[in-house]
Amino acid sequence: MTSTNPTISAVDLFCGVGGLTHGLVRSGVNVTAGVDLDPSCRFPYEANNDAKFIERDVNELTAADVSAHLNGGDYSLLAGCAPCQPFSSYSQSGRSEKAGKDWRLVSSFGDLVAELQPDLVTMENVAQLASHSVFKRFLKSLKGYHVHWSIVECTKIGVPQSRKRLVLLASKLGDIGLDRIDGIDSPIRTVREEISDLPAIRAGEQHPADPLHTASSLSEINMQRIRASKPGGTWRDWDPELLAACHRKASGATYPSVYGRMEWDMPAPTMTTQCFGYGNGRFGHPVQDRAISLREAAMIQTFPRSYKFLPEGETVRFNGLGRLIGNAVPVRLGEVIGETFKQHVTAVESGLSSSGRLF
Repeated sequence: MTSTNPTISAVDLFCGVGGLTHGLVRSGVNVTAGVDLDPSCRFPYEANNDAKFIERDVNELTAADVSAHLNGGDYSLLAGCAPCQPFSSYSQSGRSEKAGKDWRLVSSFGDLVAELQPDLVTMENVAQLASHSVFKRFLKSLKGYHVHWSIVECTKIGVPQSRKRLVLLASKLGDIGLDRIDGIDSPIRTVREEISDLPAIRAGEQHPADPLHTASSLSEINMQRIRASKPGGTWRDWDPELLAACHRKASGATYPSVYGRMEWDMPAPTMTTQCFGYGNGRFGHPVQDRAISLREAAMIQTFPRSYKFLPEGETVRFNGLGRLIGNAVPVRLGEVIGETFKQHVTAVESGLSSSGRLF
């Protein structure tokens, strides 16, 4: 039976706080459940998405655990972004296939695809994954699918940060439209457009109306450094007495963005798990003398300003929340993936209804 508005039911593996899920939902995909091992993801996932949080290790997940949640739509979608630490250029450890559990998660995702045979599959991950054999093995698990994958520069789809991600789309229905994501060229969205209307706060301060709009404290020397920092500049602009010991080493010259300020009218750098720290990259606010707040980092990841990350009254902990925000799939990327699949299944339905066969 064909439909003018075919529905997609999805399960999001490695769902985290719900970046991919929230984007898929915005596009019209019905995400019924998200799976993640981290219990701290439960509140933000369920508080912002009408989906069930399943606290499980994907390595131990069975097809039976997932299959019931894929029912209910005209088409089924299995989605996920396995933890990327072994592949990331930010990680200097665990870079071989002996890195352990995280390597196996990609294979476990592939095993579930092979067993469940959903109509649609998407995987998002760091660009470096494309050069590893584990990705080639994942592609083999997609036998019988039409597959398209590419490295997406997120600024081209409206994400206000420089972030290159591997995006894979697969369908058992046909290949029409799967490459749509490569043709999107949205206007560049800037730091100013994303966060400039947030209230000003000081380093170490929390805004009373939004606990997530809180900035880490700065030592006196770091306060002097940020006052000497220009938007888009480097520590080379400072007076010599402000230089840190690492800057004086030859290796320090290769990290000019450390202790840097963002620029208002440019995209932000890639949000990392340490994006709340002034000394961890170009995470200084463009004009205020502080690092960006956790709320600002979440908004640069394209989470809505109203997205809830903590139950009311719970203490904000920078390391924990920074990890959850930095590891998230940008919501806008999830939305584009969902839009691509929605257009794909609509085209499939049109092809079937007009000719009685698939293309």
